[in-house]
Amino acid sequence: MSSINPPSSSLNSIANTNKTSSLAQLNQKRKTSKSSSKKESFSLKTPKGTKDFFGADLLLKTKIFDILKDVFVLHGGSSIDTPVFELKSILTNKYGEDSKLIYDLKDQGGELCSLRYDLTVPFARFVAQNDIKNIKRYHIAKVYRRDQPAMTKGRMREFYQCDFDIAGINYDKMVPDAEILKILVEGLTKLNITDFRIKLNHRKILDGIFKVCGVTDSDVRKVSSAVDKLDKESWDEVKREIVEEKNQSKEVADKIGEFVKLKGGLDEILPILLSNEELMSNPLAKEGIEEMKLLNGYISVFSISDFISFDLSLARGLDYYTGLIYEAVTVESKAPQNAKELKEKSKKLNDSQTDDASSYVGVGSIAAGGRYDNLVGDFALSNGKKNISIPCIGVSFGVERIFSIISSRIDTKNKVRSSSTDIFVMSFGGDGLLKERLLISNLLWSANLKTEFVFKKKVNARKQFLAAEKIGASIGVIIGQEEYVNENKVRVKVLGEHENSNEGELVEVDNLISYIKNKLNELNGNLELDEISRLIQGL
Repeated sequence: MSSINPPSSSLNSIANTNKTSSLAQLNQKRKTSKSSSKKESFSLKTPKGTKDFFGADLLLKTKIFDILKDVFVLHGGSSIDTPVFELKSILTNKYGEDSKLIYDLKDQGGELCSLRYDLTVPFARFVAQNDIKNIKRYHIAKVYRRDQPAMTKGRMREFYQCDFDIAGINYDKMVPDAEILKILVEGLTKLNITDFRIKLNHRKILDGIFKVCGVTDSDVRKVSSAVDKLDKESWDEVKREIVEEKNQSKEVADKIGEFVKLKGGLDEILPILLSNEELMSNPLAKEGIEEMKLLNGYISVFSISDFISFDLSLARGLDYYTGLIYEAVTVESKAPQNAKELKEKSKKLNDSQTDDASSYVGVGSIAAGGRYDNLVGDFALSNGKKNISIPCIGVSFGVERIFSIISSRIDTKNKVRSSSTDIFVMSFGGDGLLKERLLISNLLWSANLKTEFVFKKKVNARKQFLAAEKIGASIGVIIGQEEYVNENKVRVKVLGEHENSNEGELVEVDNLISYIKNKLNELNGNLELDEISRLIQGL
């Protein structure tokens, strides 16, 4: 037996080893548990260049969508929806120098994708993929750009665009272009933004000018991007960039300057271009000038000429434009005159102080677009399909920038309620009369009257009035024990800015809906118009 039993000292050693091992495992578990239970610290904020919208701000933005959508539908637009991300190959080489602003998604072991930069390229892909020959489409959705945000000016990294495009074959030249400009004018004027100008130019004219001035084909886009800065910088600054950074001679730069400084009405600028023999000898420029001449006649018929300015410095950096280009600007669109000085000053501040660059960056264009006749065909050809050209033209409304302008004009924080609720139902006495509150609210909802109440059985009068005040209800419906049970009546009282000292009117429940509708009409002028619409109309 002794040969198979270990000595007692060995048993003690084994026991101690097991005990030590168990204690080590227990301590490790405690450490792991403690470590896992410890919460990670993080910044509780939205990412740079993004923003939460709620209350009055969201109501205003939604109204902007609704107004623009009505304009799009008026002109025969059909809505589409495309993915928020596209294959990276779809977006590559479409945006010139701005391609660096595209958000690339992490490779998940499959397709390389990027967040959409705009709604135009996805639309062209959609048309090519589905072999569409004619369509008027609108699309309201978010796009993404790794831009320097200036959030109070509507310049953000995530923002909405509202686009309307016409794609199709067998259309006469410049007719769709004229309708797009009409839609642009209608959209802004129905938002009661009337102090805007639409700057027009034509890629063929601009490319012809560069050719006549001695710019090589390989340098056209580089020089074009410099010229496009003339709305933010002086000609001397742009000329310096053309010469020193774009490697053009001073003679070439001076010749370009003679053209790109021209701006005015179409009736004013077209004769100047038509009389320039050197420019008219260039086939590309001549074709563009003839198209602008044709367009001038159509926009006169649409009565929108007063909003139009022919500006030869407008270049629009996107590579896919082939013809007419345009952008709408207002006084608020422009950066301050000392923008450069303010920008340098801001660089000396830390990041948290410069998260909003609005002190030196203007809103920019509030709507823009142009003609892109080759994009659909390029997509079709790259996919092995027959290269059928589908001419396209469109306009994109910058909702965040429009929102920034309108909200600054109407002061949404002080003038707009955070809720659209018109009526607040209250009850006093008895057991709280909760079911009666539900009954009256249900009656008002059935008549499409915006109504709320407190979700508690018993609540005192003060708290109910405070709740009504908080959401900005303009009418209170008060249920009293005796009046309701004995007479089938409720008390209707005007609240808010129109409130008076009286106790309101007793109204029979059977007549409540008609009484409230009449009262709302008295208070608001027109029940069919919501508060935001009335404020926009009053700008």
